Amino acid sequence: MELICPAGTPAAFREAVDAGADAVYCGFRDETNARNFPGLNFSREELREAIAYARRHGTQTFVALNTFMRAGDEEIWYRAAADAVALKADGLILADFGLMAHVAERHPEQRLHVSVQASASNVDAINFLVEAFHAKRVVLPRTLTIADIARIAPQIRCEIEVFVFGGLCVMAEGRCSLSSYATGKSPNMNGVCSPASHARYRQERTELVSELGDYTINRFLAGEAAGYPTLCKGRFDIADSPAYAFEDPVSLDVMGEIDALSAAGVSALKIEGRQRGKAYVAEVVSTLKKALSAGPEQRTALLMRLRGLSEGQKTTSGAYEKRWR
Repeated sequence: MELICPAGTPAAFREAVDAGADAVYCGFRDETNARNFPGLNFSREELREAIAYARRHGTQTFVALNTFMRAGDEEIWYRAAADAVALKADGLILADFGLMAHVAERHPEQRLHVSVQASASNVDAINFLVEAFHAKRVVLPRTLTIADIARIAPQIRCEIEVFVFGGLCVMAEGRCSLSSYATGKSPNMNGVCSPASHARYRQERTELVSELGDYTINRFLAGEAAGYPTLCKGRFDIADSPAYAFEDPVSLDVMGEIDALSAAGVSALKIEGRQRGKAYVAEVVSTLKKALSAGPEQRTALLMRLRGLSEGQKTTSGAYEKRWR
């Protein structure tokens, strides 16, 4: 299976390539990209240089244009797609059906991947995108179990990519608007979930309080690992006691299930983390690359090294095993 790795900066991109990534995904420095944060992403010239570097090392480059077009401003997304094609990206990762139609019509030779943001999670939806827009790969939402994937795989006519490590989105991806209620911005339309401009931390006696917009998201005791404030991973008063309503602030890790994922028909394993630095990218990519070729015993020891890089220093298998409270 291919290892698909994140890059939020040119430096992280080179680290991913050097660490052995089969493909690196990244985005332009604008709202066409669902990681549209200050200080991240690529100019056109930076992407040109990155693609050339990757090609010299036998690594593919996928460009994420994975937000939804705004009516009246479609040209922003059309121009980004044309630029990515001109720069010879190996694949475009798209969420908006209108943009898929545009790329299929204007750039029929360009390889098209269905973003997780498209939330295509059943056979009919995926095969429609293959037939209508010639999609070659679908990134499945992180709400499916391995058994679900195994049922879907024989019935669809494209490759399957799944997230196996990094941040865990517990909502219906491409449909989540929680962030917009607190900040006015959502990943679907603006490319930002819980933007840093709205995130704050303050000390209140013995507690570290995290806030998003006007909302208190969590309170951490001294010595407790403090996660980034997102509404879906907030700790709120529920039935008179504090609890995580949707998901604990932990990272996804299903690398222990890679044999089952391979048997289920998965073609590519994806790491989340375009907001992370180059040291994180280098460590995670190199470790997972070794884990893919290691036996079960060695794999467990390798994966334990990554626990400290996870959110809250804890990991979960998320919906892959559906162990909900």
